[in-house]
Amino acid sequence: MQPRNRVRMNLKSYRKTGASSAAIAAALLALAAHAQAQAVRGSSAGSDQTTTTTPAASANVSEIVVTAERLNAARASIQPQIGASTYTIPEQAIQQMPGGDNVELNQVLLQAPGVAQDSYGQIHVRGEHNGLQYRLNGVILPEGLSVFSQSIDPKVADSVALITGSLPAEYGLRTAGVVDITTKTGLTNGGSITMYGGSHYEMQPSFEFHGSSGTWNYFFTGSYLRNDLGIESPDGSSNPIHDRTNQLHLFGYIEDILTSHSKIALIVGSSDQRFQIPQVFGGQPTLGYSLNDPSGAPTPFPSQDLNENQREYSQFASLSYLYDDGPFTVQASLTGRYSTLTFVPDPVGDLLYNGIAQNARKSDSAGDVQIEGVYRATPHHTIRAGLFVDIDRSISDTASQVFLVDSSGAQINGPPFSPVTIVDDGSKTATTTSVYLQDEWKIRQNLTLNYGLRFDQFNGYRDENQVSPRANLVWKVFPTTTFHMGYSRYFSPPPFELIGQKSVNLFVGTSAASAVTLDTTPYAERADYYDIGVHQLVGHYLTLGLDYYDKQDKHEVDEGQFGAPIILTPFNYASAHQKGIEVSANYNYGPLEAYANFAAQSAKGKHIISAQFNFQPDALAYIADNYIYNDHSATYTASAGFSYELPIWRGTRFGADALYGSGLRADLTEPDGSVIPNGEQLPHYIQVNLTASHRFEDVPGGPYIVRLDVINVGDQLIEIRNGTGVGVFAPQYGPRRGVFGGITKEF
Repeated sequence: MQPRNRVRMNLKSYRKTGASSAAIAAALLALAAHAQAQAVRGSSAGSDQTTTTTPAASANVSEIVVTAERLNAARASIQPQIGASTYTIPEQAIQQMPGGDNVELNQVLLQAPGVAQDSYGQIHVRGEHNGLQYRLNGVILPEGLSVFSQSIDPKVADSVALITGSLPAEYGLRTAGVVDITTKTGLTNGGSITMYGGSHYEMQPSFEFHGSSGTWNYFFTGSYLRNDLGIESPDGSSNPIHDRTNQLHLFGYIEDILTSHSKIALIVGSSDQRFQIPQVFGGQPTLGYSLNDPSGAPTPFPSQDLNENQREYSQFASLSYLYDDGPFTVQASLTGRYSTLTFVPDPVGDLLYNGIAQNARKSDSAGDVQIEGVYRATPHHTIRAGLFVDIDRSISDTASQVFLVDSSGAQINGPPFSPVTIVDDGSKTATTTSVYLQDEWKIRQNLTLNYGLRFDQFNGYRDENQVSPRANLVWKVFPTTTFHMGYSRYFSPPPFELIGQKSVNLFVGTSAASAVTLDTTPYAERADYYDIGVHQLVGHYLTLGLDYYDKQDKHEVDEGQFGAPIILTPFNYASAHQKGIEVSANYNYGPLEAYANFAAQSAKGKHIISAQFNFQPDALAYIADNYIYNDHSATYTASAGFSYELPIWRGTRFGADALYGSGLRADLTEPDGSVIPNGEQLPHYIQVNLTASHRFEDVPGGPYIVRLDVINVGDQLIEIRNGTGVGVFAPQYGPRRGVFGGITKEF
């Protein structure tokens, strides 16, 4: 059994070329077929031929496996999480949670402490709005355009680690948390085929196969998802109107052990996700616009007939070379990612409901070089250094249909009140350069100081840089007690690919005009972060953790969703403050694995100083003089779960998990009619999920694994958003009760 592991300290040491998802799938299958053919070459010359594994061949395979595992450990030593808070969820624990690896990655991360759920598949770590960096085997994945879900499938993961707190110098740019996924690699031959589905007309077939041939190892997986609950329900119904999604995920890992000291690895992935934007029943436009009607009467349009759609597409590839020889280890990686986000409005309905029907397409091409190494200089000093260079090209094309209006807002292009089209296209290239140097100083056997400097230079819509000192002290007070404290200076540019390129002045005199025309370019966030905590082993099976953090921000980066296109837009608070405390417990003994986490936090900001045209004047005025809660701030969050294997019927496992949230923020309307932005907390909730599975070994054609999952067993109505709040556009509700089942055939 491999339980979740709350590790507070760790002292151990293309741009797009037109390739489609179908082409990548064909390439993966061809590579896998070639690898499988290599593995069995010579064994199928005749039906009466047999093969024999010689001791020499067996020894060679064993040596390859040992070398691969040693090189993987060497790679991990380049990026230790000394002093940071690391919560690791291994692949077996993912399989044991309700839904297993059939859920999205954000559902896995919600099991970690201090993580709050939001709409559109977003999560917030320690009161931050996104700010997450994703890594595959330590390699930074360039940022892409994705709102509703991540482009990475949990099926690729051997383990998922969420790294937070006072981060060492090797982590930067996105500092709310680092999601470091160790991918499956294929040191053993085998695979599986799974069919999973259930409520909301869900159907999810998937496959994986892995193996080795000589010095080569490979792992491939793919899945297709279709259901009628692609995005959160806007009215709390179990099956909302117009909410279908179709998603295809493909992933491949290929590794070649070059020598006993080196290897090369290729990672490729693709996701193609299509979403209908859900609607509510029985609404009518309230803005009073008339469309192509000589009489000028307001044009009716039932809300359930709205037809808005969004597609998110992403491809990435990374080629890495690792060398390890005694005191020196280095890894060099070349990574590229191409992603697009396309929103297609309802050409009539969007005009009548919003005053604008905008076709929007954003694309982003990013490529980077990452070189990191570790030198074990003496028994007391381990030196680490790294270089990261990223080039990012963002393109935004929009065509917006709007009505012409006079100074009072009344339509003037009529009769017949026809719309006009405004085209607003733009592009920009940004570069990021980061370097760091740090020393892990083992002062005593039980006392370690990890200190260093990091420099980041970002050239985009603004050119900014910062030198950031980092220091973490880890003290093993007793064999079962470890204490840590740390300070980190952070520099976080706004997400370049999300910065709006809308020319505000183009929309003056139209139904899409902003009440505020000021549009200051977003700034990079700068912050001082303090963290202190303790990690305690009680007996042999129970681990407890306690952590406190305090972050003080200048130019805090937040994001909002403004208008019908589901595209997040960054903006800044001039100053902000986040603080909180986390408590965790993990138990693992025999057939029982259990965990529980609790977090309390506060996140507030003051004075919006960028992208002001997205806000109303009264809201800007209030926030300029008052600290307000961030819209994504959840005062309390908790998660808990267990998994138990029946001793009397081996292979049968039961489990459950629960999520608690005290509610995100919404606007508060006072008795006098004034509004306090984010002044109200939405209702708290508890979502309980159940799971049961059994592994059938001794059956014809086996082994098989069957599972049954019940999500939100109490069918609680979970109000994630009510449509109000800073940067909030529409209401969303969590999933209602759903029953799902699956069967997996292993081979």
